[in-house]
Amino acid sequence: MSGQILVVDDEMGIRELLSEILADEGYDVALAENAAVAREYRQHTRPDMVLLDIWMPDMDGISLLKAWAAAGELSMPVVMMSGHGTIDTAVEATRIGAVGFLEKPIALKKLLETVASSLKQTQASVAPVNTRSIAFDDAAMMPSSLSGRFDGVAAEAEIAVTEAQYNLSVSMNVAMDLPLREARDLFERRYFERLIEQTEGNMSRLAELAGVERTHLYRKLKQLGVKLPKKAEH
Repeated sequence: MSGQILVVDDEMGIRELLSEILADEGYDVALAENAAVAREYRQHTRPDMVLLDIWMPDMDGISLLKAWAAAGELSMPVVMMSGHGTIDTAVEATRIGAVGFLEKPIALKKLLETVASSLKQTQASVAPVNTRSIAFDDAAMMPSSLSGRFDGVAAEAEIAVTEAQYNLSVSMNVAMDLPLREARDLFERRYFERLIEQTEGNMSRLAELAGVERTHLYRKLKQLGVKLPKKAEH
């Protein structure tokens, strides 16, 4: 395998671990311990993809993403990494130009799948991504506020979405000019509809996968207008 990957994370242990894993897979890995180092690196080198931590001192990952976009340097796939991602953060990052999320601790299989998909996107890309209309499909992860995991990549205007821990997938279209509340409701509705399909309406399993109490889950589904199948467990 080949491809240059920039890993941006303030935690030395994570940088070294990702570097070791990716190098073993044959990738060329560059490391940056903060946003300043990453910005300097990007000014003279265009990596094939970037793994970017959100929570860093001085300048966080979202701010770095904005800086790259403003400077016209966001010409490579960027996958955000975080142990504390939220739906709001996910929407903001994808609006700016990120192609997905990996939630820490990062599963090895999902890491390698995401990297491989990102590099394919880089090789196949002939036009910039239209970030105002992003289609969520089968290869990226949902945010942790929904107990899913963002780890996918976009091919042009598409971002793949998958639930990493349980290999669930959700498909939806998000018009990025929607108000945040409407976009969030749409996202959550598609997420739960897909989860119900995967669990065949088993509420115990659904609550377990979603990471919410069953009482709260019933209220949430009703609020979103998501209907349960007749055979759903009560």
